[in-house]
Amino acid sequence: MTMTILDTMMNKCFHAAGEASGNAGVKSAEEEQAGSKGPKNKYEEEPKEKLVLSEEKKAEIQERILKQISAELQLPASKVQTTMGLLDEGNTIPFIARYRKEMTGELDENQLRDIEERLQYLRNLEDRKLEVVRLIDEQGKLTAELRKSIEGAAKLQEIEDLYRPYRQKRKTRASVAKERGLEPLAEWIWKQPRQGSLEQEAERYVNADKQVASAADAIQGAMDILAENIADDAKIRAWVRRYTQDQGVLHTEAKDAKAESVYEMYYAYQEPVKRLPPHRILAINRGEREEVLKVNLVVAVDKIHDYIARQIIKGQSIVQDVLRAVVEDAYKRLIAPSIEREVRGEMTEMGEEQAIKIFAENLRNLLLQAPVKGHVVLGVDPAYRTGCKLAVIDDTGKMLEIAVTYPTPPNNKVAEAKAKFKQLISKHGVELIVIGNGTASRETEQFVAELIGEIKEQKLKYLIVSEAGASVYSASKLAQTEFPDLDVAERSAISIARRLQDPLAELVKIEPKAIGVGQYQHDVSQKRLDENLKAVVESAVNHVGVDLNTASPSLLSYVSGVNATLAKNIVKYREENGKFGSRQELSKVPRLGAKTFEQCVGFMRIPGGGNPLDNTPIHPESYDVVDRLFKELRLELAQLGSQQLLALLQTLEPEELAPKLGVGVPTLRDILESLQRPGRDPRDEVPAPIFRTDVLQLEDLVPGMELTGTVRNVIDFGAFVDIGIKNDGLVHISQLKNGFVKHPMDVVSVGDIVQVWVLNVDQKKGRVGLTMKKPQQ
Repeated sequence: MTMTILDTMMNKCFHAAGEASGNAGVKSAEEEQAGSKGPKNKYEEEPKEKLVLSEEKKAEIQERILKQISAELQLPASKVQTTMGLLDEGNTIPFIARYRKEMTGELDENQLRDIEERLQYLRNLEDRKLEVVRLIDEQGKLTAELRKSIEGAAKLQEIEDLYRPYRQKRKTRASVAKERGLEPLAEWIWKQPRQGSLEQEAERYVNADKQVASAADAIQGAMDILAENIADDAKIRAWVRRYTQDQGVLHTEAKDAKAESVYEMYYAYQEPVKRLPPHRILAINRGEREEVLKVNLVVAVDKIHDYIARQIIKGQSIVQDVLRAVVEDAYKRLIAPSIEREVRGEMTEMGEEQAIKIFAENLRNLLLQAPVKGHVVLGVDPAYRTGCKLAVIDDTGKMLEIAVTYPTPPNNKVAEAKAKFKQLISKHGVELIVIGNGTASRETEQFVAELIGEIKEQKLKYLIVSEAGASVYSASKLAQTEFPDLDVAERSAISIARRLQDPLAELVKIEPKAIGVGQYQHDVSQKRLDENLKAVVESAVNHVGVDLNTASPSLLSYVSGVNATLAKNIVKYREENGKFGSRQELSKVPRLGAKTFEQCVGFMRIPGGGNPLDNTPIHPESYDVVDRLFKELRLELAQLGSQQLLALLQTLEPEELAPKLGVGVPTLRDILESLQRPGRDPRDEVPAPIFRTDVLQLEDLVPGMELTGTVRNVIDFGAFVDIGIKNDGLVHISQLKNGFVKHPMDVVSVGDIVQVWVLNVDQKKGRVGLTMKKPQQ
């Protein structure tokens, strides 16, 4: 072959698909690899058939999954197996965690959810393995070695790499070349002959009918076939992916370096892929999506070329230069674009997982904030032009009166507003004022602080609460059902007031992701976010328990085993038949079967019912254990809550008593704890919120000033603390405590009451830097 033809081949292989002779209309490299304009479901081109497995095969797969979960989570196989069985029987995580401790070896809720998540993933993985084996077998190309590789794959990506050469492809340069009869030429080149002439061999394939106009066209087509074969090689793809993850560097630059934006730190930025923290990944993604940033993943291309060449080129041959060109083409045109997408996709998944984890933890802490009981509350939904909506609620959350005032600009009817506030406070005996933190919040706070200063005979205090999601609730069908005669802002004022009295009961009415205590929650998989946040709400609700006679359908729907329909049925039964007198009466609710009863009843509470145990976390299945316990102690159940019983219970040793009562030690331990504090709300142990009587201005702050604040949000790089000014102050991760901090959540949680000191104040941007490190005296 002459150098002219070789140069032509090496040059053409780097051009776009349409530039190759006779390839007009063929998919571009990006479309070939990513299917960017094809179906969203990358498996949907294959018809799915019901796979029927033998019992032996099912057992083999189950055993494989069991061993993998046990190894991954470092848990005993027996505990994992039991948990898998309980989940398959339809038991919920809260129920298993609370009432099946003996069976699981006291695995906690997080461990159980990890098992559930991995079980679902691995079963889906096994389904995909079976599907891929079937599809390859139908093509008559399944070998024993390939089957073994597929069945041994630990990740979905490994399966897809193995299946890639056998997948149905849309029209590509390689498929066009095969249609033109050039596959034998590609095989001839692949054998790497030491003698002969590539040009002469290629001349045999010149055929006007098949649109092969010249030897050069034939060679180009053969090279396209070989490039696709290399790009489909599972071993090569796995190595390139791993090398890119380990050695790749993400580069970002501004599309317009003169434009101001929140992404300025990324206008000329680079960082190794493996070191990028999750929050930075999501920030870069957002900047790219908003077309502020250009992002590239850079790797040492020569090293990748060398590795692939070593796998392909077996020594001196007349085609080694052509194969080298094929290697470079395969990487640049086919492998690199898809591997970059895969690596960045994995980076995004990591960022999303962390963001979801942070949101979930913050949400749980927010939901479990201490309720402020026994007070008449005035809720204020602040605004400018439309005025501040007011709602007075009694100590049970019942709405007493609605009003509107205009103390803020542009109306500034301060005297009139003060008169209305004083009238409501006097009439209903208001003790606490709760202000939403939205528009006009701080102006309203200033007004309320002045008002409190004028009403000295009453011990009035105020608090600002997050109103995130209040507007979502106020416009919902639920809010319309609760308060059909009120407008959206009036309902919002009620919701703001109730958030103080019982945060959990009020916040469950709102879509969890609308509550806003995380980072980049709008940039993550919304389906995954919803699943995780609903699990958090479910966990919090069942941890606290619900009053069966007062709980709303929203709250009931998060109880173990209860769905939205059953929650409505429970409320409807309550409305038609009056209050529940016992837990057992739950079984009379339409469509609430035995399994659901078992799952939910332990989390239902009936204060003041006929059986005092119905107001404890003790499951009815253990009531006979309690009977035996009281007989053993020679006491009556009526003594529950007495100091005598409390003192006696504290002396008991569960390990010694359990065998006598015929019950497991973990269950007895829980029973004894429940009997010591019947009717206890676990949130009562959480510190109460900070109430204020005066307002603090940004101008009042000076470095070194000590303040008490409430943690409002925890993110990867620090925590935001409400110190009573318009914007929350930031405690950077480096300022949380002396010494190394792996993550802010290791030090603080949403709702924590913390002592902070002012580090710096940016009057122009309204920002305050705080520290939790006590200054040296």
